[in-house]
Amino acid sequence: MCFTVTIPESMRDELGAWNDGRGIDLESWIGCMGTYSLAVGYTTLFWPEFVEHKGYLLRKGFTTSALHDFEQQTSGNRKSVEWVLNHIHLADIQYRGCDDLSKDKLFLLGTVLKEIHIAKLQWQFPDRPCEVEFFVPEDDDELDEYALSFWQLPSATSLP
Repeated sequence: MCFTVTIPESMRDELGAWNDGRGIDLESWIGCMGTYSLAVGYTTLFWPEFVEHKGYLLRKGFTTSALHDFEQQTSGNRKSVEWVLNHIHLADIQYRGCDDLSKDKLFLLGTVLKEIHIAKLQWQFPDRPCEVEFFVPEDDDELDEYALSFWQLPSATSLP
């Protein structure tokens, strides 16, 4: 599946006002508004680091105590452990109370991040097939609930 990035509805007026009303595309806009520091920071989202640990595929930075706790809570169910340790809430990408948070932006980000995770996991672990989930809440106005996670498919290793 290939997703085409289009300007979210919630950004069209802002971007359309640029250049005396002629508008601006997203790439040119980030060239005017972004910073290199933010660009460097976003690399952690757009090319995340994954590690293999005791048969699990996890985001770099997990703690062994959290892994042990979730193993205990789930009776060692690999899918549950990996889903919890690998999930990110998209609303947490920016600071709490960020005034331009919107469901159309979360949907675009989640869709693109899902594709990135699929590509990175297949590239880094070609022999360990994974499922990547972009969770959209039933009530799509619950912005704090949009999440992305992944786990290995059962055939990937001998863990449960």
